[in-house]
Amino acid sequence: MVNQAPSIEERYAHLLVDYSLYLRESDKLYIRSTMLAEPLVREIYALCVARGVIVESSLSFRGQYKTLITAGSDTALETPSPFSEMAFAEFDAFLDIRAPYNLRGAGNLPQDRVALRRKATKNQSKNYRERTANGSMRRTSCQYPTLAAAQNAGMSLDDYRSFVYSACHLDKTDPVEEWKKVSEMQAAVAERLNRADKMSYHGPGTDLHFRVKDRVWINSDGKTNMPSGEVFSAPIEDSVNGVVHFSYPSIYMGSEVEGITLWVEDGLVTKWSADRGQDVLDKVMKIPGAQRFGEVAIGTNTQIDRFTKNILFDEKIGGTVHLALGQAYLQCGGKNESSIHWDMIADMSTDAYIMADGERIYENGKFIF
Repeated sequence: MVNQAPSIEERYAHLLVDYSLYLRESDKLYIRSTMLAEPLVREIYALCVARGVIVESSLSFRGQYKTLITAGSDTALETPSPFSEMAFAEFDAFLDIRAPYNLRGAGNLPQDRVALRRKATKNQSKNYRERTANGSMRRTSCQYPTLAAAQNAGMSLDDYRSFVYSACHLDKTDPVEEWKKVSEMQAAVAERLNRADKMSYHGPGTDLHFRVKDRVWINSDGKTNMPSGEVFSAPIEDSVNGVVHFSYPSIYMGSEVEGITLWVEDGLVTKWSADRGQDVLDKVMKIPGAQRFGEVAIGTNTQIDRFTKNILFDEKIGGTVHLALGQAYLQCGGKNESSIHWDMIADMSTDAYIMADGERIYENGKFIF
């Protein structure tokens, strides 16, 4: 009997289980996705239970969240899932598989009711942040190709599948070995940045200075996100000064904002403008904590060669930097708190460089040390 080559879902499952989450016997894994990702969830489940991993999943159906927000009673909106509460407090690992039915509906929902639901899940979010920061819960976010995501990226579903799997190195003979190479390269970058204090980003429309002394630069090498390919940290909150222009569109609650420029004084965004979507940007700036940066980062994944309106991929584009307004990552030592974490991306591939303590360490999309 001829052995069949493993399916792409089987290869994906092995990468997530063996490398990203490194699951062991008796670990408890919580999977959250939609029913569209059932082929991948099935392969992960089979692999895990054969190893003695305890697996529970929550797969939403089409329109479930919209129905809750628009038709749910206040009691339904204000009551978090008891199982999710328990899982985020007690489980060893969490896998978030993004497999959207629709990416266009969130902005049309009544925002007061969205806020009510967000308040109800605040404790879950707090447990998630704290446990992923202290290492008591491993987590990975990944993408399963769906028609909605493909259309959002301006691609056919077949082309989008190829894009997603290539970004994860699933088209390589040994994806795990490929990610180990990424990890080794980025470890050297993180080591250099973790010795830095004064840093600055320079590029078209950007002259931004900040400090990171005693903040931690993290090597994001495919364990917390798949795909990954970035190093990130949190700036000292009141140290950010200058101006930054984001050349890529930024997506907030389904709304696209283009040509964002921010002016910063002692960590506070004091002026902001957008070529398109100014009203959205104005609303975001009223959110507590949104006028300070919670993240600074550098993307390194050259397999991601186009903008797809999906931050899981876009923030990793090789030759870019991104910063996030709002919530800081606790594991980096960041202290800014907010209900949002909005990533914004700037191209650094042309006429751009990064300085660390007076040394030019990055030029036109590449590290040079």
